[in-house]
Amino acid sequence: MEESSEETSPSAAVVPFTQEKKIITTAAIILAADQVTKQIADNTIEHNSEGVVVVDGFLKFVNWYNTGAAWSMFQDSSIPLAILSLVALIALIRFRHQFEIETSTGKIAIGMLIGGILGNMIDRIAHQHVIDFIRFNINRRGGGELGYPAFNIADVGICVGVGLLFVMTWREQKREEKGENERKGS
Repeated sequence: MEESSEETSPSAAVVPFTQEKKIITTAAIILAADQVTKQIADNTIEHNSEGVVVVDGFLKFVNWYNTGAAWSMFQDSSIPLAILSLVALIALIRFRHQFEIETSTGKIAIGMLIGGILGNMIDRIAHQHVIDFIRFNINRRGGGELGYPAFNIADVGICVGVGLLFVMTWREQKREEKGENERKGS
């Protein structure tokens, strides 16, 4: 027999977002780290320059403005992307219980997503661009370099948060499949 929503355990009780301390703390850490590092890059590295080599042929810090989304898609769309970010943020907060936020990993994942979304959304609204400053690259034998698109701490928060949610969902699915197979075998 299925449980009704009234019979769920107290640990699954819905709490107001303002009481989600681990989510809010994680979001604040990602947001602060993102905004501080973007300001450091913007104040110390010339815009659109070759940047500062950290590890030759592997990592450099640059100061590139991105008016689009990931990998510079949707260029010159900062305000529409900021609006989309706001809608995603509201939906994520509203439907956060659909994810495994009863676990520490789930809370951290949602916090990373929220912090990352906020970091890039603030830039889009305030500057009409996002500052990307971390760039991995490989020097080619014949000269030049092959590089991964530049990114920032907010992007890291979003990607790691999504990755954690995927892993958690995959592991839960595997546990459910294992439980079904054990029930069928008995």
